[in-house]
Amino acid sequence: MTGREHDPRAQIDRLAEHLARLESALVAFSGGADSTLVAWAAGAALGDRALAVTARSESLAPAEGDAARELARRIGIRHEEIAYSELDVPGYAENPPNRCYLCKGELFRRLAALARERGLEAVLDGTNADDLGDYRPGRQAGEELSIRSPLVELGWTKPAIRDALRLLDLPVWDKPSSPCLSSRVPYGEPITAEKLQQVGRAEAALRDLGFRELRVRHHGSVARVELPRADLARVLADGLADEIVARVRAVGFAFVALDLEGLRSGSLNRLLPTRPTKEG
Repeated sequence: MTGREHDPRAQIDRLAEHLARLESALVAFSGGADSTLVAWAAGAALGDRALAVTARSESLAPAEGDAARELARRIGIRHEEIAYSELDVPGYAENPPNRCYLCKGELFRRLAALARERGLEAVLDGTNADDLGDYRPGRQAGEELSIRSPLVELGWTKPAIRDALRLLDLPVWDKPSSPCLSSRVPYGEPITAEKLQQVGRAEAALRDLGFRELRVRHHGSVARVELPRADLARVLADGLADEIVARVRAVGFAFVALDLEGLRSGSLNRLLPTRPTKEG
């Protein structure tokens, strides 16, 4: 491919042109890199006929919801928040392997109903072309409910998304992926509000130490901390082990384990008899 398909500005314009064919749209907006690009393009193409909606739920860290609100303001798109409880979705708290399907199905039904109520033509999400090879049971729910994924429709990959956001001067261009907090609990182990809050507080405490990307996996009384391998070296070089232990124990874990394999998406999937690619 040459020319226009390699030019970030041309790709951005093409995305806006693609969405301009809609009469109006609701964007499922988490504040992550992918949904931010879709929200920006929808706002640019449709103006007041675009609405970004963020679902405030137990599995969304409060800081993420606050950041999404500020980002929508910066983009200039209309923005609303809805209260949403995954734990009220039948079967979700039992934490089956298709947990994300149950969650996204209920969430997309609510967003579709809101779109109909507001007279908006389409519901858009931020799924990108690179997601198609991952374990994404939530995508099946989206397809069943006719949720549109413009980044998939135009073949956007994660590197292209980050290049576009950097060109647009949007601060999430290098934001690490942050799957929902439920992905920190092994499948089959019940999900509770207390566990999600515990994980969220532990991860926030470690981010205050300067770690941008991490996971705190919940194994009962044990917190298994995953950091990129470069940060593992920093822990040893800067003598941060005791501080990490103290901060994670302060939120209620009895034991703290630093995973020597480092951070990897979907590490809990290895506990499944047939492992999907990755989920969080």
